[in-house]
Amino acid sequence: MSFTRQLSEMSASELNDAIDDTNFPQAHILSRGRNNSVCSTSSISGTSSLADRQQNQTEEATAIAGTPVEEVAPAPALVPVAGNQRPRLILKTNGSSPDSDGTQPKTPMTPRTSTTPGHEKCTFHHDLELDHKPPTREALLPDMARSYRLLLGGLGENPDRQGLIKTPERAAKAMLYFTKGYDQSLEDVLNGAVFDEDHDEMVVVKDIEMFSMCEHHLVPFYGKVSIGYLPCNKILGLSKLARIVEIFSRRLQVQERLTKQIAVAVTQAVQPAGVAVVVEGVHMCMVMRGVQKINSKTVTSTMLGVFRDDPKTREEFLNLVNSK
Repeated sequence: MSFTRQLSEMSASELNDAIDDTNFPQAHILSRGRNNSVCSTSSISGTSSLADRQQNQTEEATAIAGTPVEEVAPAPALVPVAGNQRPRLILKTNGSSPDSDGTQPKTPMTPRTSTTPGHEKCTFHHDLELDHKPPTREALLPDMARSYRLLLGGLGENPDRQGLIKTPERAAKAMLYFTKGYDQSLEDVLNGAVFDEDHDEMVVVKDIEMFSMCEHHLVPFYGKVSIGYLPCNKILGLSKLARIVEIFSRRLQVQERLTKQIAVAVTQAVQPAGVAVVVEGVHMCMVMRGVQKINSKTVTSTMLGVFRDDPKTREEFLNLVNSK
């Protein structure tokens, strides 16, 4: 199972643990004065010294244990950078990823479209770039429709009256669409749209519309997502940022985890110097039920790399996001 396939299964604390944010110099070194030489010198020298320290620590620990040095795997080294490239934000993959137990939906290896044999009547291929769903999801429709029919009866309704005859099937299809992100992966979305570009200034896409389903009450929450990142000579197609939001929002979610998953996915895609994500959401579980506070909004943020360590960079991003 690939690391990106795990993101939907991780809690916010597990996502925090998966982020290797240690390869960044301190904030006073990374203070961005539009001086490329800072990134060049700090990234190269910082990487070398830290890597040497890690190697020395490994050798000392090995000597104490009485094990030959050459038989011990070296500690994870920092990603080397060259030229005017910033230190890259990387993810820790310690090999402990659980294999699929067969209960999670799998993404097919080859794209399926509405013209693929056996998919002529597929209702989920309207977006050919993303919706390559295995037939097992569509096979759930009859059982889901029966469940909705029982629900209608439990509410005291007559499922056979004219207005409700096809409602169970329509509701089942709608729920599959609301949760279509389970069958989409980061690889599907990127589709090769990562480009080498000599650019290291901030990229921000703000006010991306987001719709999701609260996993606590199965009612919607919606809002806007703003994403910023500092490239390390690799940029991502702008529409792919919106696609990443779709992957993780079209699932049963909590806003805190959604924010972290988006940031981790951007990091996985281009290994930038830093990623910042701000999500502002309105939760119908607070509007329609419970306290019924119709004007309340929930704001969550995730700051990684330079955005976490350098207050000036973080302030610049927040000013861009909040500007009209």
